[in-house]
Amino acid sequence: MKKIAFCLSLILTAFANNAFANNAFADESPINKSLAKMGIKAENITPSQISGVSAILTDHGIIYMSNDGKYLLQGPLYEMSGKIPKNVSNQVLVKKLEALKNQMIIYKAPKEKHVVTVFTDITCGYCRKLHESMQEYNDLGITVRYLAFPRHGLQHESAKEMQSIWCSATPNKSLNAVFKGDKVSPIKECKTDIAKQYQLGLQFGVQGTPAIILEDGSVIGGYLSPKDLLAMLDQRGE
Repeated sequence: MKKIAFCLSLILTAFANNAFANNAFADESPINKSLAKMGIKAENITPSQISGVSAILTDHGIIYMSNDGKYLLQGPLYEMSGKIPKNVSNQVLVKKLEALKNQMIIYKAPKEKHVVTVFTDITCGYCRKLHESMQEYNDLGITVRYLAFPRHGLQHESAKEMQSIWCSATPNKSLNAVFKGDKVSPIKECKTDIAKQYQLGLQFGVQGTPAIILEDGSVIGGYLSPKDLLAMLDQRGE
């Protein structure tokens, strides 16, 4: 009897989730009607951690809207049950971040304790400063994964150079060289498209570099020294 009840529960849950998804994405749903009024296109609509409120992924990040379409909230959503407030807004973006793992330029710590992803720009002074301290980050157990975020836009010359770095047969060596002031050979095309990385940065709300993305999707804007970053990560338990 318990097995039958459990199976029935799974079926009802799946049906409810499917019904929600179909309703949320329907053109005539209250949420989509309200979004259409504002000219906002939703990439994804899912239930949020707050009852009666949906999380909406747009080109420029996460927003929240009541399921009746009457109220819109913008800004991070924090879970307060832990020792410190935890930003849960970007959890859906973490999945997109991990989907780009094969495009990341990774500097792995031999004894890894923490993993951070950094949106970087080769014209950024503090990005260069962060990179110059890479050995210390790694020695402290912090793995650094890079994604490209050409802050001057995708049409800027620096974006073309970053595309060449990410397309290089040895991207780590190429990035090391560029941060030291050297040039890399132009590579026009490859499987890696930094435009996707740049767009994801915009969805995370990145406005400048370096931007450090923690494992829970929280964004730390700006440079942190290796010791300061380690202290923060240890405190957060990440």
